[in-house]
Amino acid sequence: MKEERKVVARNRKAFHDYEILERIEAGVSLLGPEVKTLREGKASLQEAYAAFKGDELFLLQMHVPEYAHKGYAPHDPVRPRKLLLHRQELRRLFTSIERRGFTLIPLEIYFKKGRAKVELAVARGRKHGDKREHVREQEARREARQTERRAR
Repeated sequence: MKEERKVVARNRKAFHDYEILERIEAGVSLLGPEVKTLREGKASLQEAYAAFKGDELFLLQMHVPEYAHKGYAPHDPVRPRKLLLHRQELRRLFTSIERRGFTLIPLEIYFKKGRAKVELAVARGRKHGDKREHVREQEARREARQTERRAR
C-alpha cells in the first residue's frame, strides 16, 4: 500500500546545484498558523538549508508566509525551525557534515499521515564545470529515451 504524501514545496534547484548523496526524512516543529499556511501550499525552500546548533538540527531560511486569516500570534516567516530526528541519526549526520564537508539541504516539504515532514539531502556542492557536465548527461539520457521510444 502506497503512503499518501501531499507535497507542499520542492527545491528543484537543489538537484542542479548539488550532488545528492543520501536522503533523510525528518519531522518539522511548526507553530499552528505555519501548519495552516503549509496546508494552503505556501512555502519556499529556495534558500533553505539545515544546520546544527549545539546538538539539535534546525531548518534555516525556509520561508513560510504569515497565515492569511490570522487573528493572533504573528510569526517570523524565516524563523529557524527545529527538525525532529532520532539521536543516532543526528550523530551520523553531524559526522558526515563536520568530517567530510557535506551540507544538508531540504529537497521537499510535505504532509505524511497529517504530519509535516521534510526530506533532507546530504549533498556536495557542484562547481560550475560539474553543473555543465550534469546537464550534458541529462540531455544524453533524454535523447536516448526519445530514440528508444521512436524505435518501438
